[in-house]
Amino acid sequence: MLSVPFEYEVSHSRVRTNGIWMHVAEKGEGPHLVLLLHGFPETWYAWRHQMASLAAAGFRAVAPDLRGYGDSDSPLSPAAYTVPHLVGDLVGLLDHLGHRQAFVVGHDWGAVAGWFLSLFRPDLPLGDGFFITQFQKPGRAERAFARYDYLTVMKKLLLNNKKEILIAPSGMEIIDFLETPATLPSWITEEDLQVYADKFQESGFTGPLNYYRAMDLNWELLGPWDGAKITVPTKFIVGNKEHGFESAGTNEYIKGKIFKNLVPNLEVVILDGHRFIHEERAQQVCDEILSFFHKLSVE
Repeated sequence: MLSVPFEYEVSHSRVRTNGIWMHVAEKGEGPHLVLLLHGFPETWYAWRHQMASLAAAGFRAVAPDLRGYGDSDSPLSPAAYTVPHLVGDLVGLLDHLGHRQAFVVGHDWGAVAGWFLSLFRPDLPLGDGFFITQFQKPGRAERAFARYDYLTVMKKLLLNNKKEILIAPSGMEIIDFLETPATLPSWITEEDLQVYADKFQESGFTGPLNYYRAMDLNWELLGPWDGAKITVPTKFIVGNKEHGFESAGTNEYIKGKIFKNLVPNLEVVILDGHRFIHEERAQQVCDEILSFFHKLSVE
């Protein structure tokens, strides 16, 4: 297994929270905690660039493996991956770390957890076919992924540059539809991809895919909060080449009145990049995060 490059060395621990053991990576010793929440298909390692920058700027950067990922526990039932479970994990983690508040940065499913942490516990944050259909059927994506080695799966999922919503042709699995790039972009190395591949080979994909399988249950559980506003200060960073940014109306929505009404204290930043913008434009994202924190500190 490849070791993490020196500049990204962090301390590791396992924390008991909300009935599971959660693996946590940490860097920095500042008084202010930054909680960095990854998405699919990543681990804490997705935030390696930001952790180094945040620690150098005097923050305590903490990036857990969310439940089901990496070295955190992976409950078997999709019902154990609801939003209340995810938020409960984070509340328990903050309690363990001894912080009553934290800056929250999330991507993909990590962003979902961050949004609802802000909604359920606004006292805690200081800031903040269709592939899903295929992923929701238990065992389907796992069987399809198994036709490839783990490094190839990572390349297909992390490096696809399709701007439209990911929909495979009839009768085809999404992992088969996605191309394997012949060359790597400048923002990621073969070694970085191997770090992800090694970890998913250890832990498997079922835990991460269970997030998609709990979506309908989340829809039912979260009904009482329909239309509720997220009032904590929030910066929303997105790449202009994200899946469906134009074709699915994302661009129009984030610039429109509905989003601003639901998140009144909102700042939107659109960068030139794709889905994994925090890796592709690592320094720009670091700068945007730090400018947001500094703005809140001044206010």
